[in-house]
Amino acid sequence: MHRIKELETGDDLSGFSTWLGHQGVKHQITRESDVQVLWLDNPDHAEPVLAALEQYMSRDDVRDRVDQASRAPIRGGRWQPAPRHSPMVFGLIIVAAVIAWLTGLGENIMSAVFMYVDPRYNDWQTFAQRLDAMTDTLASGQLWRLISPDFLHFSLMHILFNSVMLWFLASQVEWMDGRGRFLALFLVTSLASNTLQYLVSGPLFGGLSGVVYGVLGYCWLSQQRQPRFQFPPALVTFALVWMIIGFTPLPVWLGIGRMANEAHLGGFLGGLLMAVLMPPPRPQRAA
Repeated sequence: MHRIKELETGDDLSGFSTWLGHQGVKHQITRESDVQVLWLDNPDHAEPVLAALEQYMSRDDVRDRVDQASRAPIRGGRWQPAPRHSPMVFGLIIVAAVIAWLTGLGENIMSAVFMYVDPRYNDWQTFAQRLDAMTDTLASGQLWRLISPDFLHFSLMHILFNSVMLWFLASQVEWMDGRGRFLALFLVTSLASNTLQYLVSGPLFGGLSGVVYGVLGYCWLSQQRQPRFQFPPALVTFALVWMIIGFTPLPVWLGIGRMANEAHLGGFLGGLLMAVLMPPPRPQRAA
């Protein structure tokens, strides 16, 4: 270990130390009589670490951001949250699982309760009929149908894939940007994806994939303004290529079936819009 810096014993460096650990910087902070000493395993890290330490000690906004990052559920440099870190996202996944069970993965009549309009009592084969059915449904007070298709899933793989992707991405948004921002993002992307899909194809669709695309779009664009989310850049490319493929006959030829492509597109555009309308939050110093 290399001795890098001596600081007063009254300086609380616990958050900075945890943050360094998350960055993969091997170090120690020891006490010697009336000082505490910062040690680094690699002296080549001294310059950037000292620059970060100076900002941490002198700027409240940097200290707050580092302290928040030090509490983040990151293990081995990877995002690994528990339900307590993102209870809202976890709750959405639980609701989706319960509704998947109640509807028999879309196989029983209860599925109609969660569709954008009830296909048993509304004509929806033409665009004009879909508009009329939507107007009548909303006028009757069935507003839950604007978002309830999110929770319909039609196979075990369908709900598992959507849940894993939502948990990985949306838990970061809830933790780092706050529950209020995540709730706004969820509502906008849900409305955009479900409404566009319904207007194009009718009510026979469901799933959280539109919201997943929305959260991905939000994370990708907002990340350009303030880096804070963990996801491989190739994920955005893969998702966009997969969405484009969905607009071709290829999935049907492969036996996958027709995907809810308009929901993916609507959700992604909604996520981009929210990234523009909601600038990255500024950390606030605790009172």
